[in-house]
Amino acid sequence: MKRAIRCDVAAAMIPDGATVLIGGFMGVGTPERLVDALVARKARDLCIVANDTAKAGRGIGKLITAGCVSRLVVSHIGLNPETQAKMIAGEIAVELVPQGTLVERIRAGGVGLGGILTPTGLGTEAQEGKQVIETPQGRFLLELPIRGDFALLAAYQADYAGNLTYSLTAQNFNPIMALAATTVIAEPEAIMPIGAIPPDGVKTPGVLVDHVIERAA
Repeated sequence: MKRAIRCDVAAAMIPDGATVLIGGFMGVGTPERLVDALVARKARDLCIVANDTAKAGRGIGKLITAGCVSRLVVSHIGLNPETQAKMIAGEIAVELVPQGTLVERIRAGGVGLGGILTPTGLGTEAQEGKQVIETPQGRFLLELPIRGDFALLAAYQADYAGNLTYSLTAQNFNPIMALAATTVIAEPEAIMPIGAIPPDGVKTPGVLVDHVIERAA
């Protein structure tokens, strides 16, 4: 059984300078209340690993506006002009990673692989500083695994064992990120009795989840 905790308690666990994996795609599947709690506690120097930074005023965009982030590992920043401006000004370091490569690097970190091989990026700026591996199937870039200190997930339902379900496309990065962090914190829309979630509906098993956030008031 896991005892539900408040957002501010969870945010206090995340120190300045931490590497934080945050689920979501343009804010869909992002734990908004946890993001708000990090903003409220004035978190600083975070390294955020995510698909994108949403838009100003939404999802990870709130962390950008509040000055909480010093580094990003993302697949794009094209829809958040604040992120672009801060990158150009040198206020945020941005590592752009192709989306498929990004999720595979996170998965590799979660399952203990030493990296992945991909042809994506060969012959481009993405190849700079990376090892090229020759195999019978061709040439590939070696991309190293990604792990985080924390993973912040948005779920549709949780039970008191920490098992999680997701709603449609809000699943996106969340189950993979649950594998790849030292501490996993889930923000569900509803908390159900154990047994209310069918076994085949569980997308992230409770053994991976350290903390569940209380339901919104």
